[in-house]
Amino acid sequence: MWRKDFQPGRRPGGGKRYLLPGGLWILVVVLNILAWKSKAFCDFYVIHIYPLWVNTYSRAMGIFSFSVGEMMVIAGAVLTAAAILLSAVYGAAWIFEKQRDTLRPIGGAKADWKHKNRNGIRKFCKGYFVVYGWIFTGVAIVMTLNCFIPYHCSTLEEKYGILCRGTEGGFAEGSSAEEGFAVIDLLSREYTLEELIRLRDYVVIKTNELAELVERDENGNIIYPEDMEGELIACMQDLGGECGQLAGYYPRPKQLTFSGFFSQQKMKGYFFPFSMEVNYNKLMHEINRPATICHEYAHLKGFMYEEEANMIGFLACIRSSDLTFQYSGYLSVLNYIDNEFYKAIGKNKEIYLSHVNISPRVRKENIFLEKDAWEKVEARAVISTEVVDKVSDKLSETSMVLNGVEDGTLSYTRVVGLLLHYYDGSPEVEETLLRVQAIPADPETTSETPSKITSVMNTIEVQENTY
Repeated sequence: MWRKDFQPGRRPGGGKRYLLPGGLWILVVVLNILAWKSKAFCDFYVIHIYPLWVNTYSRAMGIFSFSVGEMMVIAGAVLTAAAILLSAVYGAAWIFEKQRDTLRPIGGAKADWKHKNRNGIRKFCKGYFVVYGWIFTGVAIVMTLNCFIPYHCSTLEEKYGILCRGTEGGFAEGSSAEEGFAVIDLLSREYTLEELIRLRDYVVIKTNELAELVERDENGNIIYPEDMEGELIACMQDLGGECGQLAGYYPRPKQLTFSGFFSQQKMKGYFFPFSMEVNYNKLMHEINRPATICHEYAHLKGFMYEEEANMIGFLACIRSSDLTFQYSGYLSVLNYIDNEFYKAIGKNKEIYLSHVNISPRVRKENIFLEKDAWEKVEARAVISTEVVDKVSDKLSETSMVLNGVEDGTLSYTRVVGLLLHYYDGSPEVEETLLRVQAIPADPETTSETPSKITSVMNTIEVQENTY
């Protein structure tokens, strides 16, 4: 047998160790190019392949009672910090290595001992970088499969026509979730200020009414369902009857362990693509929880755009028979539509006051955190809330833009357009407005001063980016 000679210092076939990671990165690049170039590819993937990860990986993560995604983020931050530190150590060891030939004749055995130690440090650093590289490659693959590809799918309206105006159940006549729906006319529809005002007044009326109808204890606190999470899963599965992508398995939502830190970011909930978990802020006002969980469930099912997740969370809640869920659903869109109305009228307080006022009870409960909860968050904060919030907004903005959302976090407010589509031609809006007009005005809700309105609007604007 003949044995091939090889150069000293080089392992036979050493290049082969780069084939697998190189192939994986080529796969990541190809998949992302396909995602950006082919909507049909993304739609096929989300309908036929993506559910496999929800039914297996997400189900496996459900075994753990805590948020695995949070632990992954912390581990990633520690590993990255260590990689940066070791890069500096490795560089220093390399510089010293270059001086080996000079140090050895002078230092003798002592120089050899130092060389061996430096060589050991370099080997450790190389091993660490290999492990870190594999972890980074794994994250790139998971994020591509669980987040980047779904970002480039057809929109909710294009797939299902679920927001088609003037149709019972949301679908166009003669269409279904399987058949899809041509929505060119719907998507090009422009709405007038009058239509925006009517929808805004309708949402305010519904929110005010539900605030009085929900079950409360003797202290006026809302009584919530005993198994809220289970009932919310049922709500999402019911909606899956119209929107097939929402059908199937849902894991139980988990509380964010570091809810205080997420509160500093004004985050009510979070979907971790790399662990496929739905999480919610345990410190926020309880009425936010139903709509927040349904919003994050929409992300879990592949609806990555914020306005679509907002709309799905809204629909899941308002179609529930539970009045508390309905109240949460209307509250979840109230700020967005009220802000759009306020801007559309040029922030004219006199005009604002001439329309249906948000009731004092709704204003009291339309908050992110209670005052005492905020005080605890601020007291325990390691980094100031202002800094955390700015960094969070910048990261969210960058992430959305990189995934093709040109207006970044402003996309949250596009739910107003979806609401206008959904209620376009709805007789319920007209009937509700006529019914309320026939009722004498309540002086308690019509005597608001401009200063109060300014305070309310400031509060609303702060709460826009909360998912």
